[in-house]
Amino acid sequence: MTRIQASADVFVAVAEPQRRRILDLLSAGELPVNDIVKYLHISQPLASKHLRILRTVDLVTVRNLAQQRFYRLNAARLKPIHQWLGSFEQFWEESFDRLDVYLQDLQRRESNDRVP
Repeated sequence: MTRIQASADVFVAVAEPQRRRILDLLSAGELPVNDIVKYLHISQPLASKHLRILRTVDLVTVRNLAQQRFYRLNAARLKPIHQWLGSFEQFWEESFDRLDVYLQDLQRRESNDRVP
């Protein structure tokens, strides 16, 4: 995947832990870049780099007010990730059902072992 393709891919953008932390912060509401820097304990250039990538894939929007830049989450762009993860729902449901059956079987065996 070329750098241009990677920068336009929401999946690639959220693969980086610091960018996910930024998205988590912005899920609570709009923040200026200086607050993002403060909350994440990262440098301003690093925060700007991550925010630029998030803007490229339209996961965040920016609003300029005087000398400050305010960033806001564009949660609608997370929909492809949500849909992809949803495709695994049946797998997890079946896995949990099997685990539940297994645990119930273990409990029955333990009950039977305790009966004199």
